[in-house]
Amino acid sequence: MLIAKGMFRRVMKSANTLPVSGTLSRRRCLTAVASRDARMDSAFVYGVRSTGIYCRPSCPSRRPRPKQIQFFAIPEAAERAGFRACLRCRPQNAPRSMQSELISRVCREIDAGTDTDRPADLRRLAATAGLSAQHLQRSFRHAMGITPRQYADAIRVERLKSNLRKGTDVTTALYETGYGSPSRLYEKSDEQLGMTPATYRRGGHGMRISYTIADCALGRVLVAATDRGISAVYLGDKDEPLAAALRNEYPQADISRNSNEHSQWVRAIVRHLAGSQPQLDLPTDVAATAFQRRVWEALRAIPFGATRTYSQLANSLGRPTATRAVARACATNPASIVVPCHRVIRTDGSLGGYRWGLDRKKLLLEQELRMAKGASSTQIPRESHAGSKRAKAVAATR
Repeated sequence: MLIAKGMFRRVMKSANTLPVSGTLSRRRCLTAVASRDARMDSAFVYGVRSTGIYCRPSCPSRRPRPKQIQFFAIPEAAERAGFRACLRCRPQNAPRSMQSELISRVCREIDAGTDTDRPADLRRLAATAGLSAQHLQRSFRHAMGITPRQYADAIRVERLKSNLRKGTDVTTALYETGYGSPSRLYEKSDEQLGMTPATYRRGGHGMRISYTIADCALGRVLVAATDRGISAVYLGDKDEPLAAALRNEYPQADISRNSNEHSQWVRAIVRHLAGSQPQLDLPTDVAATAFQRRVWEALRAIPFGATRTYSQLANSLGRPTATRAVARACATNPASIVVPCHRVIRTDGSLGGYRWGLDRKKLLLEQELRMAKGASSTQIPRESHAGSKRAKAVAATR
């Protein structure tokens, strides 16, 4: 797995967007920003993606376009997402609601406690805040988009990454960051760093990915993998664009073409595309933010032959307002087929988007539905996306 610079910021951007509710919707927030409503200064702050700066609603600066705006419940959430405070309106000094001040105080307490090998104690934090543990958990997640424990883990990982980038050896870095033992760090290195700490320290150099390109029922399929699992599955008509896409996905990795490595995984994917192996349970080795990983895990939980809408997937993650974020996570999934993002459709029943073409998505869904229902036809017709006519489907076995 290859982690690009700033991954922690992207994790927090997906996690910390202000939840939209009946009392504080995105439309209401946009209205407050457009009118520079000072009464809303204590309710939220907004970040501007194009500048990396966050402001209070009444900021006198030029109004950004709505699509460039990201809302946050408190300044701490915006800063954890990588935004800098505006020097004109100084949003970090704006008056706060009691709820915002409480969450900010909890954040500061967690920050102070992450230097020790002690997890965030929800009951202790709740007692300090004068709330029940359940109330604090709900309030914190509403404001920050993540739980107090996840926030503490993110702070610790950020500090670890900073030490590793400075050239600190792994052992020193892990103890200085508060990990009690190497096992505590390595057991979650894939989830939190996307690779082992030593590999991260080298900036991802030394990653070895091998790939092969083979014929399949949908044209050509590229399968790339490390020793840990599948890193990419791409579909297309020509080999060169597929190989170029792989190098663009993992620009610092050592990539080589080798048809002999991971041949079992390749054969399993080809058989799956041909309709002869319905279930596909292969390991993956991909770089992902925390939110992307949750979405991709949810995709793998969709039953064969079934579909989900983007909104249903967002609801299953406890993020009913994150439909667009779910769609982006599906679109950026590098291990298609293994992580079946083609099983997500729009609420109106239309296919939505698919990186490898809507024709391929339609054929995949039709085949899976037929097989799930026990229909006689189990093969996808070979598809040409260069304008030629489709070949007729192979007659099914009975």
